[in-house]
Amino acid sequence: MGKRLSKIYTRTGDDGTTGLGDGSRVTKDSLRVQAFGTVDEANSAIGVVLACESVPASVRDVLTEIQHDLFELGGELCIPGHSAVTNAFVERLEIELDALNADLPALEEFILPGGGEAAARCHLARTIVRRAERVTTRLANDETVRAEVLRYLNRLSDLLFVVARVLARAENGAEVLWKRDRC
Repeated sequence: MGKRLSKIYTRTGDDGTTGLGDGSRVTKDSLRVQAFGTVDEANSAIGVVLACESVPASVRDVLTEIQHDLFELGGELCIPGHSAVTNAFVERLEIELDALNADLPALEEFILPGGGEAAARCHLARTIVRRAERVTTRLANDETVRAEVLRYLNRLSDLLFVVARVLARAENGAEVLWKRDRC
């Protein structure tokens, strides 16, 4: 285990820079910082989903494992050249996604974010993951980002969509469908 912080503030970021895991310093608005910061935000949003008592134990286990994955993924983005996310991470998401989706009815309409408190929170987490994917893709245009990271984020947003569907059924028995004929 690395160093533990005994003092939370360092004052080193007062000039608008922050330290990366390799010791280099970059501006706080750099794409790399935005990427791992948005991954951190997504992880926090998943924590907000987990704070709902209505989340079934099986979903809770999946989301908790994802939080650990996101910590690893954020670390990879924070340390240029570091590898943490593997194809096994992506494959695990695909297995979970297929298992969760198996009992859901086929989609025939668009679904609105909602369907219950946990489902709505999960939809929010999904949109934050999508933003993390967009920022990380922009970072990959300028710096090296391993393909596994982008695949993981892409698959995670899909999984969170399916989890939101599962949670809507667990909470309210139904999803909120988009009605295209509304005026």
